[in-house]
Amino acid sequence: CRPDSSSAIAEEESGRQAFAPCRACHSLEEDAGRMAGPSLFGLIGRRVGGDLSFSYSPVLRAANADNLVWTPQRLQEFLLDPEDMFPGMWMSYPGILDETVRSALAQYIATSSNGAPSSTMQASP
Repeated sequence: CRPDSSSAIAEEESGRQAFAPCRACHSLEEDAGRMAGPSLFGLIGRRVGGDLSFSYSPVLRAANADNLVWTPQRLQEFLLDPEDMFPGMWMSYPGILDETVRSALAQYIATSSNGAPSSTMQASP
């Protein structure tokens, strides 16, 4: 067991727990079927408002037209204050002020949604 592996596992579990309420509307699976929110599969590197099977709010359609792309940093900022980033979007979500929880959730979404189990990610030194 590497010294940093226990912290990576703890962060993954924290991210998994933080994502639990998100599962009501979002999936990390490619073939999730219809849900209240868009699939988050392949989120990092995808254009904002880029799930072609989902009907987005005007502000997210505008972000898509402006070629905004989901990056790890943009996801972190979004999770902090979604309404500030995209005023008028249809999702009601207050954001996560706790930086540790927000970072764990962003890491979990980024790794889980891109087809790689998050446990394969190594903790930063």
